[in-house]
Amino acid sequence: MSSAAMHIARTGLDAQDTRMRVISNNLANVSTTGFKKDRAAFETLAYQTITAPGASSTADTKYATGLNLGTGVRIQGTARIDTQGSLQQTGNSFDLALDGDGYFQIQLPGGNLGYTRAGNFARSPEGQLITSEGYQVMPGITIPANATSVSIGTDGTVTAQVPGQTDATNLGQIQIASFPNPTGLQSVGDNYLRETASSGAANMGIAGQDGRGNIRQGNLEASNVNVVEELVDMIETQRAYEVNSKMISATDDMLKYVNQNL
Repeated sequence: MSSAAMHIARTGLDAQDTRMRVISNNLANVSTTGFKKDRAAFETLAYQTITAPGASSTADTKYATGLNLGTGVRIQGTARIDTQGSLQQTGNSFDLALDGDGYFQIQLPGGNLGYTRAGNFARSPEGQLITSEGYQVMPGITIPANATSVSIGTDGTVTAQVPGQTDATNLGQIQIASFPNPTGLQSVGDNYLRETASSGAANMGIAGQDGRGNIRQGNLEASNVNVVEELVDMIETQRAYEVNSKMISATDDMLKYVNQNL
């Protein structure tokens, strides 16, 4: 007796275990600023054709459906769901949220560029606008040490009020990156994404233009994870895992019966 059913059930266990890992990561990041949840996508493994549809069954007739046996399932990949998270007001002038599509561009160590939706920025001792890890927001913005207030417009224009000047000083403009295929960006941890051949090259531009979102000062974008949906998916995954486990046990009992009685 073949143990093919046991092998198929094992692929189901592996796939559901991977899906549970994706769900666990979503729930773990429910409070992470700018986090976008992932979804696991499944695909069938190769089919074994025993009888091809349309093959001759007799000299005068043909099989209507044939006999095709599947060999299991696997995770095809994970897709990031880029829906907008809710905006939470913080009152911190260096906290920025994107209301719409796009990413902040960050200068990472080694000359690499990273992209993020997490706009919990700060001012460095040198006056530069930086992330919590100390990485510079690009293009670079330098804020005077004696600035009494900093204002960032919805289009990314940064101005500061400096003592002795009646008009606000223009410090530059924060640009927003867009991509032909944003789901192709690679997650690298620490809330950063990297450009890939699948995402296409970054296209820098002004917030609020060409489909880019507006910048909201004094706000942060919350995670788009819906806890209730994730819990439902977790229960569904758990039940599927249990069914595949029972399939292995049932197949094992059938094999034992064959070995002991035939």
